[in-house]
Amino acid sequence: MEWDDDPRRLGSAEFRGLSASHPVEHIDVAQEPHRLAEGGLWVVVGSFEGRVDAWRFARAEHRVPASRPADPSRRWRGPDASAWRSSLDRAGYERGVDSIRRDIRDGDVYQVNLCRVLSAPLPSQSPGPDAVALSERLARGNPARYAARIVIPETEEMPGAWVVSASPESYLSVSGRTLTSAPIKGTAAPGVPMLDKDIAENVMITDLVRNDLAHVSEPGSISVPELLGEHAHPGLVHLQSTVSARLDDAHAWTPRMWGDLLDGTFPPGSVSGAPKSSALRIIAREETAPRGPYCGAIGWVDADARRAELAVGIRTFWWEPSGGGVLRFGTGAGITWGSDPAGEWEETELKARRLIGLASTDRMSP
Repeated sequence: MEWDDDPRRLGSAEFRGLSASHPVEHIDVAQEPHRLAEGGLWVVVGSFEGRVDAWRFARAEHRVPASRPADPSRRWRGPDASAWRSSLDRAGYERGVDSIRRDIRDGDVYQVNLCRVLSAPLPSQSPGPDAVALSERLARGNPARYAARIVIPETEEMPGAWVVSASPESYLSVSGRTLTSAPIKGTAAPGVPMLDKDIAENVMITDLVRNDLAHVSEPGSISVPELLGEHAHPGLVHLQSTVSARLDDAHAWTPRMWGDLLDGTFPPGSVSGAPKSSALRIIAREETAPRGPYCGAIGWVDADARRAELAVGIRTFWWEPSGGGVLRFGTGAGITWGSDPAGEWEETELKARRLIGLASTDRMSP
């Protein structure tokens, strides 16, 4: 089967083991969450600020191997490495860390994820630059378990999307009635031990995810098969825990399922904080740019197969046509009482360095 992978034609999406093309319908999930359980293959992009969009695709294929060979004729042309600007500079970010530590001292919150958005001009005709070329570059230089690429041209009938992600983190995975989430909290360079604050924040967020999933799960079905597992990724190491549950009768692919599931878990706890409501209020106070799909949800729902896989939208690029065309990328760190402002800034740099390098065009390259 041949797939239309050119983002300048009809639109397509690719994930680990899934290709889709020809979007035929769009829904605002907040208005019609029941549609995700009724049937069809839906590609989902949720913004951290709360909007969740889904497009139903006419053609889809689950396949092995998970990715096709790269097309050598494609070449990514990104912004110059010097063109990137941050929504928070180092001084502003470190002030934010200090401010959040005062909130923790005062008992308002336990942990907050503080993020900044990097952006660079990247002019392009609609529907945007060659997302396939960027996704192939990331696959070579930063392979990721939940890599994704979504390009949907905007039309009169439906909004568009341009997202390329190298996310390593599962937000929600559903197979039949089995529901899992694998929050990542705690980051270090290879060979550098995790700090006590990394362990503390992972435990806090794992407990938050357990509580979030309880709203739709059978009593007694929630378990934590992995706690504080160290996982190596390109250029860094993460602490990951895994929470598993069984959907109860009221939510096992019923019309209520996705509305209640998203209401109870979104945005993901690992990129907001604990308690979530307090963390979101503080994030709105401290951050100066919307996160968009970064820290949101990126993935797919196959209602016919009763399967779904949604990643947390970290390590994610998105392109917007405003201002002549802008490529964006988010990076952040979890702030606890034990946080050091300079250390948290360096963590955001560590997370961004490799991917920004891959997405930038070196002037000396052919």
